[in-house]
Amino acid sequence: MTVTGGWNRPAMERTPEIAALYALTRAAAAQLGVDLAEVAVGGASDGNFAAALGVPVLDGLGAVGAGAHARHEHVSVDGMVERAAVAAGVMAAFVR
Repeated sequence: MTVTGGWNRPAMERTPEIAALYALTRAAAAQLGVDLAEVAVGGASDGNFAAALGVPVLDGLGAVGAGAHARHEHVSVDGMVERAAVAAGVMAAFVR
């Protein structure tokens, strides 16, 4: 057997634009009493493609839970409500 392949997504780098979007998002979260920490992890998403085009992307504001892609994977309903509220705050900031 021969296995071939390689990286199929560009790395998502922290640009000044991404940092600014994170700051805006952290401020929106703070208004809700949420301390939104910034983390960098391995892995990839379709956001990598948008970021490579210069579009500011925050990846990881989705499901709150544990066990990603495992049989015991689960999400927190309360966590999802919180994330939806943060996302609404970010969208509201763009229309001010």
